[in-house]
Amino acid sequence: MFEFSQKIIAVEWGQVTNAAKTPLLKIAQTQLIEFLNQERKIFSVPLNPKGTHFQKSVWHEIQEIPCGKIKTYGEIATKLNTSARAVGGACSKNPIPIFIPCHRVMGTNGKLTGFSGGEGTLTKQALILLETPVKSTPQESEKQRGVK
Repeated sequence: MFEFSQKIIAVEWGQVTNAAKTPLLKIAQTQLIEFLNQERKIFSVPLNPKGTHFQKSVWHEIQEIPCGKIKTYGEIATKLNTSARAVGGACSKNPIPIFIPCHRVMGTNGKLTGFSGGEGTLTKQALILLETPVKSTPQESEKQRGVK
């Protein structure tokens, strides 16, 4: 992760060697770990992604998608009066993945489409599954409630 003027500006996939450990980066790292451990749904670190005005408008819309929910490129495009392809292009340039959750944006009818981070659509699918609440069986629900 990288920061400038007390705001996160980029997240790198994989291990970054010799990365500075500022107080903000430590908080961001903790929040990311909490998210991956399903202990956090909302990030509170300040972000300042570098991009065009259009890209920032797309990223803002993406940040409004709640954890565990998805929107399509078309839905965001309609709201911004643009094309789904343009929204996809902005998603591919997202410098702060997960914090700006572009993995929550899908193709038409929930089709799993491109993802620029990690291992592409496999990473996107894993992040979506991470956010999807697990539905328990009736027997598991009874066990949780203490019913024998």
